[in-house]
Amino acid sequence: MHRKLLAEMIGTFILVFGGCGAAVFAANIPNEESAALATNMGFGYLGVSFAFGLTVLGCAYAFGGVSGCHLNPAVTVGLTAAGRFKPAELPGYVIAQVVGAIAASGLLYFLLQQGPDGYVITEGRLAANGYGEFSPSGYSMLAALVAEIVCTFIFLIVILGATSKHASPAAAGIAIGLTLTLIHLVDIPLTNCSVNPARSTGPAVFVGGSAIGQLWLFWVAPLAGAALAGVVSRIVNADDADAA
Repeated sequence: MHRKLLAEMIGTFILVFGGCGAAVFAANIPNEESAALATNMGFGYLGVSFAFGLTVLGCAYAFGGVSGCHLNPAVTVGLTAAGRFKPAELPGYVIAQVVGAIAASGLLYFLLQQGPDGYVITEGRLAANGYGEFSPSGYSMLAALVAEIVCTFIFLIVILGATSKHASPAAAGIAIGLTLTLIHLVDIPLTNCSVNPARSTGPAVFVGGSAIGQLWLFWVAPLAGAALAGVVSRIVNADDADAA
C-alpha cells in the first residue's frame, strides 16, 4: 500500500508541476522585440492543454502498474463508484494526491519568486481555478459548476472504458491523455480547468483568498461528475464492476 501511495503522490506532483508549470511559465511569454504588436512567445491555451494531457500520458505508463495512476481524487471516487476500487483505500489515495499537488505548487511558487521581477501572486494566481471575476473569461458560478461536472463525467467515462476488460491496455494511456487535452481546450476559458480537486487545492493553498473561497466548487463538481460516471459505467461495463 505504501508503494501505491508514494506513486500517487509523485505522479500528482508531476501532473501539477508539468501542467500548472506550463500555464504559469510558458502560456504567455512577452516578446519584448515585438511589444508594439502586442505579440508574445507563449503557447497559450493549446499548449497548456497538451501539457496536462502529455503529463498524464507519461505518468500512466510510469505509475499505472503500481497504483493505477489515478493522480486525481475524482478518478479515485469514480473508480470506487464503478466497483473498480476498494473503498478502504480511497482516503489514503486522496491524501497522497493532495500532498503531491501542494508540494508541486509550493515548488512552482518558489521558482516564480526567483524571477527577475519576483511574482505577484494576486496577478498570476498560480494557475488557480475560479469562476465569476476569477474565471479566465468571466463565466458564472453556474457555468463553472456545469462545465466541471460534465467535463469530469466525460473524463471518467473514457477512463473507465479505456481500462475495462474489453479494452486494449496498451492504448489506455493515449486515450486518457488525449481526452484530458480535449477537456482542457473546452474548460480553460471557463474555470482554468480543474476536473481534479487535488490540482485545484495545490495552487489555492498558496494563492489564498478567493482561490480558497471558491475551492468548494472544484471539489463538489468533479466528485459529482465522477460518481455519476461510475454509476453509468456499472451499466455500460457491467462485467467490470466489483473487480477491485
